[in-house]
Amino acid sequence: MVFSNPAFVYIFLPVFLVVYYLVPGRWKNEVLFLGSMIFYTVGSWKNPMHILVFFLCLVVNWAVGRVMELSRFPKLWLIVGLVYDFGFLIYFKYAGFLVKEITGTALSIILPIGISFYTFQAVSYIADVYRGTCPAERSFIKFGAYPSMFPQLIAGPIVTYPTVRRNMTARVISWKGFYTGTQIFILGLGSKLVLANQIGGLWRQVQMIGFESVSVPLAWLGIIAYSFQLYFDFYGYSLMAIGLGEMLGFKFPVNFDHPYMSVSMTEFWRRWHMTLGSWFREYVYFPLGGSRVSRGKIVRNLLIVWLLTGIWHGAGYNFVIWGFVLFVIMVVERFWIKEFLDRHRWIGHLYMIVLIPLTWAIFVNTDFAQLGLFFRKLFFLVPAESVLVPGDWLKYLTQYWPLLIACLFFSTPLFRRFFDRFRHRIPGYIALALIFGYCVYCMYMGMNDPFLYFQF
Repeated sequence: MVFSNPAFVYIFLPVFLVVYYLVPGRWKNEVLFLGSMIFYTVGSWKNPMHILVFFLCLVVNWAVGRVMELSRFPKLWLIVGLVYDFGFLIYFKYAGFLVKEITGTALSIILPIGISFYTFQAVSYIADVYRGTCPAERSFIKFGAYPSMFPQLIAGPIVTYPTVRRNMTARVISWKGFYTGTQIFILGLGSKLVLANQIGGLWRQVQMIGFESVSVPLAWLGIIAYSFQLYFDFYGYSLMAIGLGEMLGFKFPVNFDHPYMSVSMTEFWRRWHMTLGSWFREYVYFPLGGSRVSRGKIVRNLLIVWLLTGIWHGAGYNFVIWGFVLFVIMVVERFWIKEFLDRHRWIGHLYMIVLIPLTWAIFVNTDFAQLGLFFRKLFFLVPAESVLVPGDWLKYLTQYWPLLIACLFFSTPLFRRFFDRFRHRIPGYIALALIFGYCVYCMYMGMNDPFLYFQF
């Protein structure tokens, strides 16, 4: 089940909210846990083993936290928990790729929904218990409601237990929270259905034509369109998750802060998927020594973090290359050019206008041959005679320019400032009604594609 599915919007969410609001406060965790398990079960009913894997993850990590707090050997239990969590993640996410690379035999393994996200939350929990950041949760229901919480279960934001622990016991349910959450949810739904899904059509058409047969300008238009599609797809999901959290009395961390306004790749990754970056800083980079070590060790730490970031996103050499390229860029910026880019922001923006689509081109092309062909096309290294229709880019620019302008506008802080000004006035209500109405139309027409980050 996805948030942009009519079954979620018209059936699951209203029924859940009615029950959740009506039950006494002491039973809200039970309702949240049960509702979240139903949500996950509906989404995974074709693969019942995945439901068992998820439930066992909850049981094992809750038990490890409890035993760790009572044991004289907490580090041993931490290792047990980490081996269990990462063992399942590695099997489901990378075993098929590794077996094929080693033996040449195809091994079809279906990835459980949300395993990358709920595994990282489970790991952060037992790590926090080990470090004393938070006590082990005694109630299995209260703990289980944390990683299984349906707003952030499938694609984040990645929430740590100390962040929501207080809300588990004392949350505030109010009309203001419901109203604010509904507004944020509609904006997220619009980002997904109105912007991401529509602009993604340009990238799909470029792929259908074939990289060799498109012109250089159309290749650039295509990867720019994918850059917007990926952003509004994931940003939209994060907004919906935050909005749902508001409705339930939880404050989820912001996951995006207008990353396409960055002037360096370092700044970009502080603004993009912020909870993933925070997770790697807190549980990988800082334990390695962070930046309070020698220059050589800083480089080592950055290499480990960015290679792991690439691998986390998927099993494929392109993700390793993507992570390594980001590492190289980060090192160059850190030691040589970042101060210059921060001082001369217009140069930084030009630098990022080129760099962002190029890095996403590595990210999206899992086939090496296609990746090489696409980069040759971008940089005029494919003969012009191969273009199927001369001037093809004008046709698609004419078709998509309003969406491209809209995506550019909505990726800046201008829209949020405008909306915050009018959100409690009649123009704001009309805008929300129009967005939701068009989203209903998109869902009715079947234009509610799965979220891109589900595959990562």
